[in-house]
Amino acid sequence: MKKYINSGNKDTRSGFGEGLYELGKTNPRVVALCADLTDSLKMGKFIQEHPQRFFQTGIAEANMMGVAAGLASGGAIPFAGTFAVFATGRVYDQVRQSIAYSNKNVKIAASHAGLTLGEDGATHQMLEDIGLMKMLPNMTVVVPCDFNQTKAATIAAAQWEGPVYLRFGRPKVPNFTPEDQVFEIGKAQILTDGSDVTIFAIGHLVWKALEAAETLAREGISAEVINLHTIKPLDTEAILKSVAKTRAVVTAEEHMMNGGMGDSIAQLLSRFNPTPMEIIAVNDTFGESGKPEELLVKYGLDAPHIVESVKKVIARKAL
Repeated sequence: MKKYINSGNKDTRSGFGEGLYELGKTNPRVVALCADLTDSLKMGKFIQEHPQRFFQTGIAEANMMGVAAGLASGGAIPFAGTFAVFATGRVYDQVRQSIAYSNKNVKIAASHAGLTLGEDGATHQMLEDIGLMKMLPNMTVVVPCDFNQTKAATIAAAQWEGPVYLRFGRPKVPNFTPEDQVFEIGKAQILTDGSDVTIFAIGHLVWKALEAAETLAREGISAEVINLHTIKPLDTEAILKSVAKTRAVVTAEEHMMNGGMGDSIAQLLSRFNPTPMEIIAVNDTFGESGKPEELLVKYGLDAPHIVESVKKVIARKAL
């Protein structure tokens, strides 16, 4: 089984900041907007180097989305940044009408998503955003797994024509993907080959899936781990090819079970290859204030719960 080395814990929001900074140097069409959260979204380097290409809208997220749509109409590539709860729930009408329906080339940079926002609690722990965004026609949904991949995904988003929802977070997590990677939107990343079960994971739970795979390997269970970083468009070919081989599926995501990645995979498999499946996700409840790792354990989004679900789904496969 292939081993991945953590080069040091880093926050994915800083990966976004570095990607935006690189884009500022190489693509004069890239502009940035923020709703009074520039420090939280690590936009400082871009702003310092390109102050004329930055627009501070204040705590007016709906207005920010409208301005971003207008800038895109003029040929710019705007990155509109705020917390995930504000980037989707607070501004859904503007995103739907002015960006998705109009197919504007706006990149929505959503930080502080999921339970790992931690102590800020349920009001800010956005767990419904993937569902909200993936249901919008024309919208692309990307959830990178670490610092390096978030940087690469940010750069790739600027090259992708059309609206993109880019989801990342606050906590420092293992940084294990290559620094020089080329990120391909819509192309799943096979991290380990396996024959007994496929584990699909996104975001912060990709590393948890790799930890689970190592535990399973010691017990003689071969897990194929796939980083399905693009929820829409879904890499249906990679999903169906892996599942045809393993005939058992576990999905892991820091999102609500309804409307998330697991939901998308379940819909696909129900049509083309019905397969025993377990979904690791938050099950129809809000979060709460607490330390990120403790919350992941409490809500069952950690490596031991993935291991447990793998054993459960393999037992179902044998029936």
